[in-house]
Amino acid sequence: MAFHLEFAPVLDLTPELIQATWLTLKLSFSAIVLGSLIGLLATTARSLMPGKFRVFITLYVETIRNTPLLVQLYIIFFGLPVLGIRMPALYAGLLAMVINLGAYSAEIFRAGVESIHRSQVEAGMSLALTRTQVFLHIMLRPAIAKVWPSLASQFILTMLGSSVCSFISVQELSGEAYTIQSLTFRSFEIYIVASVIYLVIALVLKLLLGALGYLLFMLRARSNRVVSTSEGGQA
Repeated sequence: MAFHLEFAPVLDLTPELIQATWLTLKLSFSAIVLGSLIGLLATTARSLMPGKFRVFITLYVETIRNTPLLVQLYIIFFGLPVLGIRMPALYAGLLAMVINLGAYSAEIFRAGVESIHRSQVEAGMSLALTRTQVFLHIMLRPAIAKVWPSLASQFILTMLGSSVCSFISVQELSGEAYTIQSLTFRSFEIYIVASVIYLVIALVLKLLLGALGYLLFMLRARSNRVVSTSEGGQA
């Protein structure tokens, strides 16, 4: 019997797919914002706090980066209830994604901070800036600019990683795809559709993050150079 693709049963459930895609977007956006914040805080604490705090942050980063996201998700969703901490599947998935991205973004931010030349730090200290001011104004912003492409790639991986939330019955895109497959028995078709949706989201997110990086870093850097050149000419 010849095999043929039949997308009609899948497309009949388009409203469910749209709702699941929207949930994936909300889950990913929340994880990106909160995970980036945790990464920034961890990097700041590593640079400004005493050594004993750095040990805890390093332990967190290395533990999360060297264990699978799915295992972390299972610990949160199935393990924490043993300690009396229960949460809905959606919040458990979000927490796992935030913790995971926090560790990866902290390492990316750290690489950016360490790429700042020592002479720039010494120049800031010579202007009587505090250690915190030097870190925030001289180190952190240029560091983020340098690692923005890597950070954007990690954001996209976080969005794609949201699919693991389907393992705890979160009806995001992958979870809904599994449900539709069980209803229509059109496995190949539904996962082709889901893959195309993920691809479109990833490409759009890549463009948006690239545009954001240009506006935040490249365009501002050019404006500063123009201002400096004009001031030098007037002098």
